[in-house]
Amino acid sequence: MSADEAGRGFLPRGTVIAAIGAFLVTLAAMLPFYVHERVALLPAEARFDATMVADGAGYMDTSTWTWVSGVRIVRTTSVGSQAHGPDWSAWEVSVDTVAEGAMIDHWSRRVIVDRHTGRAVNCCGEHVNGDRAVRQAGLVFSWPPGAGETDHPFYDAEVRSAPLMEFQGMDEIAGLTVRRYTQAIAATQVPESAREVPAWLFTPGAEGTVTATRWLQVMRTHWVEPISGTVVNTHEARLETLRPQNAPGEVRLLHAELGLRENQIAARAEQARVRSLTLSAMDVWAPWTLGPVGGLLLVAGGALAWIGRPRGADPSEPDGPEPGDPEVPTDPPFTGGERVPTA
Repeated sequence: MSADEAGRGFLPRGTVIAAIGAFLVTLAAMLPFYVHERVALLPAEARFDATMVADGAGYMDTSTWTWVSGVRIVRTTSVGSQAHGPDWSAWEVSVDTVAEGAMIDHWSRRVIVDRHTGRAVNCCGEHVNGDRAVRQAGLVFSWPPGAGETDHPFYDAEVRSAPLMEFQGMDEIAGLTVRRYTQAIAATQVPESAREVPAWLFTPGAEGTVTATRWLQVMRTHWVEPISGTVVNTHEARLETLRPQNAPGEVRLLHAELGLRENQIAARAEQARVRSLTLSAMDVWAPWTLGPVGGLLLVAGGALAWIGRPRGADPSEPDGPEPGDPEVPTDPPFTGGERVPTA
């Protein structure tokens, strides 16, 4: 670069290339350690439904206390969430169970979810069916992105506990490799479920009513895309019964094999595919591409700057006369008159 170019404010050769290289190296470092963590967070605000269907199920019609079999039962979980601070989300959940158009069960829940871990946080008006004394724990619905092949506590709001979801192995759903987890809940009494029922349900010919409680037994399976933590599919084998207090006996309330609808499985699989590709790009592909490219550009920019650096004067050409050189005569200064010849 010449002195004139420097005076006009031109950048040294290779500066732009080196700057681009530095930017790419910085971006490669930020993507996995800063950007990935924030993109992997569960959404602060969302609204979705999970609809599970069981064909050939059976339930107790409590208006007549008769068993109805061979029906379709639909269980819909509706979730609406909103931001609750920078790292939490407040979920309002309602669950409706319908048999042939008739509502047979309903309950609701409020839970605060840690967006990093997907687990419940004890805070801010949490409740299950109005019971604010509950202390919810464990996963609420989604798995944390990148969770290992380990067991996870998963909260069941009906029995107010969080038995482990145990890792069982790998499967494939809609072209995705997913992890299969199962949760076995042995027959457990549902809190605050006591009610008066006809005594003859447990003792034929008996009169009057007895107090009975609802008991729940569940085998739950979730298929989870591991990179994104998205639940692609879910299945529940449910058996609900009534048992009298302080007496033997049991009658069935519900027996169903519930599975997620096919269109929802396809939609969740596509969502998991897109999200896992995005997270993988930020965590692996982009850093391992941008980092080396940025490094090469830094080297290239430095090389161009070295080649184009300002040069000093050539030492083989002296700047002035050396001592002992003959003096070179010079003309006298011109004063405007006639030049007078010198002797």
